[in-house]
Amino acid sequence: MSFPSAAAQLVTLAAEGGEHGGNHQSLNPYLVGGCALFILLLLLWITTRFNRDR
Repeated sequence: MSFPSAAAQLVTLAAEGGEHGGNHQSLNPYLVGGCALFILLLLLWITTRFNRDR
């Protein structure tokens, strides 16, 4: 597969996905971001508890 044909296929794929938007109706971006932040902070806290040798 050559680069121009692969690029043409990717352009076609990107153009088809434009009407869908990619977001599910039930997903709230603020809730998902808040949960991700909470999980990352929890993992950071757990990591610092196990790293007391410093």
